[in-house]
Amino acid sequence: MSEKSIFSRILDGEIPSDILYEDDLCFVIKDIAPKAPTHLLLIPKQEIPRLSDASEEDQALLGHLMLVAGKVAEAAGIGDAFRLIVNNGEGAGQTVFHLHLHILGNMKMAEGSLGF
Repeated sequence: MSEKSIFSRILDGEIPSDILYEDDLCFVIKDIAPKAPTHLLLIPKQEIPRLSDASEEDQALLGHLMLVAGKVAEAAGIGDAFRLIVNNGEGAGQTVFHLHLHILGNMKMAEGSLGF
């Protein structure tokens, strides 16, 4: 059996964390190394290592995460201007291999070289 991710350990109460939102499928915490004034992590309770590892059976969960991201952003006061980021794989900057969405806000988001 593989080692549990830090997010699963938080969910199991092994690592203390302030859970800002929780439902049956996911939870939200603050990022410990924020890249924006508001930087939250939206984490499914089901361990999916990377987005590319998700299957058609995960479609409802992935849609749920999108809806929760909007609700959490609204509750955090950034509902009119926020960015969602999913890093998929080490080459894309993923360091915890348990799918999670970064919700970033309260800063001016400039266009980058990729046009967003």
